[in-house]
Amino acid sequence: MKRIWCAISSHGFGHAAQVVPVLNELGRRVSGLTAILRTSVPARFFEANLKIASEVSPAEQDVGCVQHGPMRIDAAATWAEHRRFHEHWEDKVAAESRAIRSVKPALVLSDISYLAIEAASRADVPAVGLCNLSWDGILKLFFELGRHEQVDVIRRIQESYRLADLMIRIAPGIPMEAFRTIVDMGPVAELAAPQPSVLRAAVGAKAHERMVLVAFGGIALDGLPFDRLDRMNGYRFVVSGPVPDGTERIRSSASIPMAFSQLLASADLIVTKPGYSTVVEAVAYQKPVVYVRRYNFADEGLLVDYLHRNGRAAELSAGDFTSGQWENALRAAAATTVPGPAPAPTGATEAANLLITYLST
Repeated sequence: MKRIWCAISSHGFGHAAQVVPVLNELGRRVSGLTAILRTSVPARFFEANLKIASEVSPAEQDVGCVQHGPMRIDAAATWAEHRRFHEHWEDKVAAESRAIRSVKPALVLSDISYLAIEAASRADVPAVGLCNLSWDGILKLFFELGRHEQVDVIRRIQESYRLADLMIRIAPGIPMEAFRTIVDMGPVAELAAPQPSVLRAAVGAKAHERMVLVAFGGIALDGLPFDRLDRMNGYRFVVSGPVPDGTERIRSSASIPMAFSQLLASADLIVTKPGYSTVVEAVAYQKPVVYVRRYNFADEGLLVDYLHRNGRAAELSAGDFTSGQWENALRAAAATTVPGPAPAPTGATEAANLLITYLST
């Protein structure tokens, strides 16, 4: 039985959503493959999406960014959490290395934990990164001149990343300076069969009403303008989290017997922040996207450009988002046309072609 150790950031669900299609593709090629899921991502995400044998091993793999909801990053708290995470670093790496050795994996696949990469190096296990971003690249946007402790945090991350045997940068990806060897590959997405009639029946949508999925990447979204949305004629909304009693046009995704991938494939429009998996999948499905920018996340500009170059999109300001002034952006996105064939999500197949060499020895 072959084992692959998968260290997955729990900063939302986006990192897990990148890894799962690659694991599923590997599972079609490697008999008896088992994934050790080293992560704090809830097991239910993998139960709904992963098609190979797996064992969840809960553990903090990195910090990512400290956020207040999906739209606001707390830079000061993010730096403080990284300093906390780096305390007793040698002990932390040694413990992670022992954990890796204990299951004898053929490979450590990291999205995009630098702890796992350094621990794999100490355990003499090949380590491959997989992501469209890296944490040093994310943190540089929050760097303050003269803050030597911030320099130390970034240096620690980059020194660990340099120990990777290889970095698979999936498109669209940010510049990466820490990795010694980078291989560029196509977008990663695992597409579901659209079931719009099932979704519409589940929420009681009328023929003239458009289904809008409000999707913010697995990070709790507080403060939606429920009253305003519930008065928006011509639309039905599906949101994550609880919905106030008495709303007619808004349903919680938890009340609908469909996986998130099916919801995204089946909705008429998507309202979201520019996050990797939602953007790549929406483009592949040619779904109109209304996006709300944060303007301080390293891959956001690349994803917005990818949306406009390959898909259908309109921007909604943060102020209009919170006040419920969505109608103009929804109409604008719906009125856009597809600029051409969407880029094929070839990244999972390409990554599997490369990774299988580590699993066939």
